[in-house]
Amino acid sequence: MQIELGLDTFGDTSFGPDGQLKPHDQVLRDVVAQGVLADELGVHFLGLGEHHRADFAISSPEILLAAIAAKTSRIRLGSAVTVLSSDDPVRVFQRFSTLNAISDGRAEVILGRGSFTESFPLFGYALDDYERLFEEKLDLFARLVRDETVTWSGQTRAPLTAQKVFPTLGAGLQVWVGVGGSPESVVRVVRQDLQMMLAIIGGDPRRFKPYVDLYHRACAQLGRRAKPIGIHSPGHVAATDELAAEQLWPHYKAMFDRIGAERGWPSVTPERFMDEVTQGSLYVGAPETVARKIARAMSDLGVTRFDMKYATGPMPHETLLEGIRLYGEKVIPLVQDLLATPATTR
Repeated sequence: MQIELGLDTFGDTSFGPDGQLKPHDQVLRDVVAQGVLADELGVHFLGLGEHHRADFAISSPEILLAAIAAKTSRIRLGSAVTVLSSDDPVRVFQRFSTLNAISDGRAEVILGRGSFTESFPLFGYALDDYERLFEEKLDLFARLVRDETVTWSGQTRAPLTAQKVFPTLGAGLQVWVGVGGSPESVVRVVRQDLQMMLAIIGGDPRRFKPYVDLYHRACAQLGRRAKPIGIHSPGHVAATDELAAEQLWPHYKAMFDRIGAERGWPSVTPERFMDEVTQGSLYVGAPETVARKIARAMSDLGVTRFDMKYATGPMPHETLLEGIRLYGEKVIPLVQDLLATPATTR
């Protein structure tokens, strides 16, 4: 079983040494430096999420990924996620086929509907078409990846007739679909013969086991070969469990309270935070603590890929760099060792 451990970031707007929020241009340069360090440490994947709001600096993941590709040699590079519903599948394909070329086959794309809706009015799409937009555009993108010549029609964009799209893929492009936990989303992934990335941002990860089981049943029923499954969850690594929680807590609270105010959520309490750390899907602590929790989740769900969202709220760049270093140097080899050991002896 090939185990892969990656990192994700949305380019959260972070605090500088003066205690003030950095401008987006500096945050983007920091993300490039973080990607370079992850490559040096042997992290398997770096995912950049697309957003269109002040608290996240990354709105064009592919451009930033190309900058990182030019400075790295091993790490796989992709989005986390690309909001396909409010983009054009042909342009998304072209951008990622270009990234795949300049990175020598290291590109991946994780497609999703996104957890925010700012891109819909920004690019002129109606939220009333939310389901149809994603269904049709995912169908077109899957065809573009599979076929050199595409004929397609739908209600959300102009049809294509025997169309070739350039640049063509010189090497295969790994395509994931982010799934938040609905049976329909799981079956859609199988129907399009793509890979499933489970976005688990809260609660016991084992509650997603029925979706993994559904994926395998759907593969059998539709005659698809099962592909690797991944999970994406937030976390933070520091020298000790206490330091990791202490460093993350104020930034976690700042982010979730800000988003919660928009969505009507209650304010995050220290008790709820620590419950997610100890029992839920927040991977926070010293390297051994985080590694054991990751290995347990991967084993319980039967997945082979884990991506940790390492930036949550306005955490300083230096803190993020240290967390990446510990993840690459200590967490990844510990997880690999744990998963290579029979469960009865862990």
